[in-house]
Amino acid sequence: MFKQMEREKQEAQMKMLMDKVEQLNSEREELLVKHEEEKEKLKMNLRDECDEKVKKEREEIKREKERIEREKEDLQDKHKVEIEKMKIMMDKEIQNCNKEILTKEIQHEKSLREQQCKMYEDKMESIEQKKQDELKRLKPPDNEEDKRKDIENMKICCSQTASSLKKDETGQSPNVGPKTNKQLKELYVRLDLTKRRQDKMKTADILQITKSSFQSQEPQEENELVNSFLQKLINMDYRARYTVIKHRKKEGKKNKANYNPDIHPMDVQMAVFHCADGFLKQLMVNKLSQCQYSLPLLVPDPFTQQIEFPLWTFSQISKSWKKKDFNNEIISQTQPVYKAETPMVAFFRFGSVSSSKSQLINGCINEKHNTFFHRNCSGSSRTRLLMDGVVEIAWYCPSGKKTDAFDDCVAFCNLHGDAAANEKQYEILTSMASVNVLFLPDFGQKNHYKGLVRLLFKSPQPLICLLTENHCDETELGNGKFIIGLLDKNLSDVSNQIREMIRVSLSNQNITFKVEDVAKHTGIRVDEEDPECRRGKKAAAQIMGLLRGKDPSTVKETNLPCQGKLWHDWCKINKELRHLQGENLEEDKSTKLKIMTDIREKQVAQGLSEFMNTFIETMKSQRNNEKKYVLRWMMNLLDDFTSEKLCGLHKEYDKKWHEVSVLKKMPDELDQLQTEQTNLENISEQINRTSFGLEHILREFGQIYESWSSVKKNKKDNLQFDFCSLPSLAAEMMMSGFPVELMDGDAAHIPLSWVTAILDKLVKKLGGQKVFVLSILGIQSSGKSTMLNAMFGLQFAVSAGRCTKGAFMQLVKISEEMKTELKFDYILVVDTEGLRAPELAGRSTTHRDNEIATFVVGLGNMTLINIFGENPSEMQDIIQIVVQAFMRMKNVRLSPSCIFVHQNVSDITAGEKNTEGRRRLQEKLDDMTKLAAKEEVSDAEGFSDVIAFDVQNDVKYFAQLWEGSPPMAPPNPNYCENIQELKQTILTHASKSDGIMLTHLRDRIQDLWEALLNEQFVFSFKNSLEIATYKKLETEYSKWAWSLRSAMLDIENKFYNKIENEAIHDIDEFYLERELNAKSEEVKKTMSEFFKKDRDAGVLNQWKGFFEIKIKQLQENIVRETKRKLNGVLQQRHLKKKMDAERTKHENTLFEKSKELALKFKEQANDENFMKTQFDSFWKQQTAEIIRDSPLVKDIDILKDVKKQFSETHASLPLDRMKVSSKHKAMTCLPSFSEYVQLKKSSGYTAPLKNMYKGAKEMIGLALSKEDEVQIRSLIRDISEHTDKMIQSYNIAKMGYNNSCIQQLVDYIKARVTQHEEEPKVKYVFKSEFFMDLVLFICHRTNKTFTDQYKMFREVNDPVLYFERKNREYIRIFQKYCKGAKSATIFGDFVCNKLKEPIQQNIYKQTARDLADEMANNCESLNGNRSKLEKHILRTLAEEEDFDAYITYINNPREHFKNFIRDEVSQYITVRFEDSVRPKMENSIKLLEQKIINAAQKSTKHVKETNGDADLWLHHFTLQLSDVLVFSVSDLTGVRHDDVDVSFLEDVIKKELPSIMSDIRSTFSTETFSVKLDHTDRPDELLIDHLCDCCWVQCPFCAAICTNTIEDHPGDHCVPFHRNIGLNGGSYRGTTNLSTSICTSAVASDRSFYPNSSDDKVLWKKYRKAGPNYASWSITPDLSELPYWKWFVCEFQKDLEKHYKKTYQGRGKIPAEWRRYSQEEAIDSLDKYI
Repeated sequence: MFKQMEREKQEAQMKMLMDKVEQLNSEREELLVKHEEEKEKLKMNLRDECDEKVKKEREEIKREKERIEREKEDLQDKHKVEIEKMKIMMDKEIQNCNKEILTKEIQHEKSLREQQCKMYEDKMESIEQKKQDELKRLKPPDNEEDKRKDIENMKICCSQTASSLKKDETGQSPNVGPKTNKQLKELYVRLDLTKRRQDKMKTADILQITKSSFQSQEPQEENELVNSFLQKLINMDYRARYTVIKHRKKEGKKNKANYNPDIHPMDVQMAVFHCADGFLKQLMVNKLSQCQYSLPLLVPDPFTQQIEFPLWTFSQISKSWKKKDFNNEIISQTQPVYKAETPMVAFFRFGSVSSSKSQLINGCINEKHNTFFHRNCSGSSRTRLLMDGVVEIAWYCPSGKKTDAFDDCVAFCNLHGDAAANEKQYEILTSMASVNVLFLPDFGQKNHYKGLVRLLFKSPQPLICLLTENHCDETELGNGKFIIGLLDKNLSDVSNQIREMIRVSLSNQNITFKVEDVAKHTGIRVDEEDPECRRGKKAAAQIMGLLRGKDPSTVKETNLPCQGKLWHDWCKINKELRHLQGENLEEDKSTKLKIMTDIREKQVAQGLSEFMNTFIETMKSQRNNEKKYVLRWMMNLLDDFTSEKLCGLHKEYDKKWHEVSVLKKMPDELDQLQTEQTNLENISEQINRTSFGLEHILREFGQIYESWSSVKKNKKDNLQFDFCSLPSLAAEMMMSGFPVELMDGDAAHIPLSWVTAILDKLVKKLGGQKVFVLSILGIQSSGKSTMLNAMFGLQFAVSAGRCTKGAFMQLVKISEEMKTELKFDYILVVDTEGLRAPELAGRSTTHRDNEIATFVVGLGNMTLINIFGENPSEMQDIIQIVVQAFMRMKNVRLSPSCIFVHQNVSDITAGEKNTEGRRRLQEKLDDMTKLAAKEEVSDAEGFSDVIAFDVQNDVKYFAQLWEGSPPMAPPNPNYCENIQELKQTILTHASKSDGIMLTHLRDRIQDLWEALLNEQFVFSFKNSLEIATYKKLETEYSKWAWSLRSAMLDIENKFYNKIENEAIHDIDEFYLERELNAKSEEVKKTMSEFFKKDRDAGVLNQWKGFFEIKIKQLQENIVRETKRKLNGVLQQRHLKKKMDAERTKHENTLFEKSKELALKFKEQANDENFMKTQFDSFWKQQTAEIIRDSPLVKDIDILKDVKKQFSETHASLPLDRMKVSSKHKAMTCLPSFSEYVQLKKSSGYTAPLKNMYKGAKEMIGLALSKEDEVQIRSLIRDISEHTDKMIQSYNIAKMGYNNSCIQQLVDYIKARVTQHEEEPKVKYVFKSEFFMDLVLFICHRTNKTFTDQYKMFREVNDPVLYFERKNREYIRIFQKYCKGAKSATIFGDFVCNKLKEPIQQNIYKQTARDLADEMANNCESLNGNRSKLEKHILRTLAEEEDFDAYITYINNPREHFKNFIRDEVSQYITVRFEDSVRPKMENSIKLLEQKIINAAQKSTKHVKETNGDADLWLHHFTLQLSDVLVFSVSDLTGVRHDDVDVSFLEDVIKKELPSIMSDIRSTFSTETFSVKLDHTDRPDELLIDHLCDCCWVQCPFCAAICTNTIEDHPGDHCVPFHRNIGLNGGSYRGTTNLSTSICTSAVASDRSFYPNSSDDKVLWKKYRKAGPNYASWSITPDLSELPYWKWFVCEFQKDLEKHYKKTYQGRGKIPAEWRRYSQEEAIDSLDKYI
């Protein structure tokens, strides 16, 4: 304690002395300034001084110089004597050194300092006096140069006194006052770092992709220095430390006051270090270490001078070296530098020295590389501000060779600046150093550090004292103390001498140094003590405490149980699912799925280990930054935990590997070789078990999540652990820059649920972001991870023994400025395990390599193909794998790009050699493409046929990574330039890519992996992104198509009215196209914008041409169909013209005669009873006459007519069958048609055998094959569809009915049946019963259509019904006549009554179209694509549980779809009548009412202007309404209106029209809505035409319907999920056991099937080879649950067995697992699959 107090007292006194010296310096500076001023004034006067005085002065000066020379010689002699004395004193003082001696020494030092200061002050006064005397005496002129030299000598004299205490090696005084602070602030401003002093720079800011990330040009402005330095450092370019502005403008030098000197490169590095947060500092020192640069060990704050020790910053750095052990064998060591125990050599100086200390250290460590920056380095200047007091450290790592400078790893520390001025740093270094190396100018009177030097010589550590102003030879003083002069000596020789002295000193020294021990010193700030870092360390230590004392090789098994054997077993079974065996595939599948479920339950039963639970809870409780610290600490502590064990295992593995290599060359030692290979694999397994890193914890996360989510889904109970938080934690880690495992390299499996959950959380946290996926492929240990880390500053594992296994992904953010050039937000970098891994030697690696290559290539928007070295066989291996992967992508319509990176090329500057290399590579690629084309069934001739590839721009040659031999070699700058060039090329490619949405990436990963598991990649790949995008396009297409259809319906209605009004007499497509043109252009514009602006425009583009053609074809078809329908109206108009004219004649006759009757009894008009009696009598008489003269309209009976038709024209048919069958058969739903057919007679030798076999089949009801049944059912459906169209073409509602309709139907059915029988592929003929039942079936199903349409016809054309309806109208007119109403009133009323029917017709038709439009856009079940409609149909079927409806859906899907649409429309009308239907009708009424009134106004106006009459008014009035109403002048033929005053007609119509509208309104109801419409005008029929114009092809196995919205769509047929083959009656060959197989499971099996009932087997996996019907279908393996149809089979098992007369027994036994699905689960599953 007393020693400390004494020392503090001395320090205070010393401080006072220093302050005094500072004051003297200031005064001296002021004197010099004044001297300069006086000198200028005296210049003019000096010329008058005499020459003699000048001569005398010269002589005095000469004498003074001689005296100084003599004193110098005396000092040198004294110095020699003093050295001898010191030698003698040292031995004595080392033994007798105690506190008293030390105190006296300090007092002596203090006294000496005081004397020196007194002497300095006296001498300063003397000098000043002499100056004054000189100024008075001096005279000019010819001796100006001599005077200047004298003044300079005086300056030197001054500087050698007071200022020498504080000078650094650059000769600059480190003033800590206001001037320095000002300079520091100015430096920060110039570097644009002012704000970063508080808001620290973060790693994420630096690693994001900016424009400067891709620019290789040198900085042009000072504010670009920081970014340029960091980008080069991230790329491992050691030239980062020489970052300066090389082309700086020099104008500022003209104005010295405003000129700023160049910024020192080390000031850039240290300014960034001071402004970086902890994680960026860590990244910086990691990169500096990789560049073989010294690292900042002790760093004083430039503003507060507080010393920081960055211990945590060093925690990620490891060094590797080789040395010889006690057995003289070379051993390898890898240790984190903060824990490594090594000797440490400390370098420091006292005062100012002429030699560069840092340069000399470099000579000792690595003469070829400037480990420490020194004054002779490029960019160095005298303006350094931030290095004084900084201690830097570097390590020499031997390589185990004879050329090593040192035998073991040695740390070198370098204290910058004067050690005397940086006492704390000096104290720490000297107390921990194994060897001290001191730089001094010289010994002697001018050495002011004798006391400190003496202390060093007294210390027990070896000391090497280097005298920069002395040329003495190496002198050993004993006890490890050396002195050597550096003056006029060769630096290389001196370095060798010093290196040898250090070697000798270290060999006799046992003191070792650990970086972490520096923290034990007081008075410094350790970065580990920062609150967040401390809390992170504490949390990590608490977690790791649970592993304390445990064997590293067993902790994974006990603490991470889910990822061990259980997970590997699950993966094995999951792969076996793609090779189902046995007779009952679904039973085998269920068994395997049960095993997988049991494994998941076992994983859950393991529970959370205490380790995992603590880790998870810790991570959840930490804040964002603290989480990162916890993770970093966990990485460090886990490495510490396993490093020793792993190091031993790796040594053992290397030894065993060499033994195996030797045995391989000895053919006689095969048994021994096999044994040793087994031992080698066992060691490899031990390494796997012992390896324990953050990736294993994340892997456990994944297995916990997958198992717990699986169990929760199955058991439906509440699990206490919140496993759903795990993906969120992993996503946060990924966002923070940590790599996340994509593929488990140990299990060779992707945990799909886990990866999907992570990406879902990323989407939730980041939004709908796009990524550009950059993946890499290459041979193991070819530098893939190193290249990615150098390119993007990533953290993929690259240390020794840490080869990547599996695949990892890491995000790199795109800056906002770059998003203007790129179309994505992140680059997702995927690093993969190497191909041809030596540890897998002896196993089959080809499959795994192909699997990884296919996955990586398919996942990446771009793949880097990394080729290492120039080994032709290795090149051929990887090229073959890569070409096959790219060919697979082409076959599944994925189009990634690639760049070949040829690393470690010996001479990358040889242009001719590179050209030759490119040519050879192109040849190899083309050759491999031809070979792969045979295997992948492709017609590609060259690699360019597979992907877009430019051999000139897409092949990069890289220099070797190291500039020299590791471990001391820095990275090769040429390699770094290659990295930057590659980065620019990637950007060029990326700018042309749209990237991929994170959600789509999730689906892509799943698609690729599922396809790879199924092995038949091309056939198994299901491109979810493409499917989802196509479905979206289908939905849009449906809208465009409806838009055109809707517009054409309006056009059709307008032309229909004009035809009925006889306004037009023919139809030309040109007019229809012209009318549709506006809507057509609108649709084209909408389409163009959709394909251009949609976020998936890149995927959509492949279908753009097809859909443009399809819309054009649709438009042409709509126009053509409309023309056909309107031509039909024209023809029917001629046919019913007589009928309409007759009806009009009767109406008008009644009108005239009732008018006459009214005039006759006009006088009795007031007697209403009398008038009514007269009118009723009149009406009865007149209508009786009309009915008598008109043909009767009888009721119809379709079935009766059919029977009559059969008896008249088909007498040979078994007509009794119609009497026996009281109920018709639903032909489309029959389980079999065997009873209706007989096999054709075969010809040839084999015919009898075939017929015998078929006869046997016939006996058991199996005469028809499954394909035959499908043929017949398809025939019935086609006939049904066509007969529906025929009936609609009859237009019975307008034209009526006659027997010829039935005749035509029967004839058509007969012709189609006959035509079918004559087809060559048909192996049977129909019995007559088939024809009869088919006709009856068609007539039964169309009976309602006939009846409903005929009912509408009767209402209009049956005189009895018609005139009953008209009675009320005529009696009202009669009454008005009786009351003396004017002719205009009567006529106007009559016109209004005539308008009633057309108005009503228009309102219902318009409302029907509006309603169809609304439902097509808003009705949930009808407003999307075909898949969506099917989902709602399946949901409704399940909810209603109607077996017959299911059978209709299965066997006649189109009919069921129509029925569903009709039901939906009917329900919509019923439920929404008041709030949707009625408002539409009301709106139509208002519009028509206004249009009619307007027409009346315009007609009246026109008549007045032209002096026309009632005929003109009527003509004009009907013409204006001709396009909206069926109403013409001919409707009023025979009605006299010559006495009508047209001026009143407008008012009459305005008055009478509302009552007509009121009558129409009164009929509005849900019951009358459909009745009032023609069949083709009903909203359900409009929607059926729209929605059923799609693909109806059925799966050849299970009869599921293709869900494509377009009939002749591009690509294969497909469905969201298939169903059990037994649902459509399919059974196992030769049995009556209904099949339980599902197509999507079967194609994943190794089983076969018999296509078309042939005897030739085809593997399910190669089903496309079975024929065109099979080849046109895409059936991708799907082993998911598919609950819907499984539930259906279990729910309706008995119904199905009864319907098909087969059973679910034997091979068709229903798996027990199927019975656990509920109706609710079945319905809910639809949302997942559709």
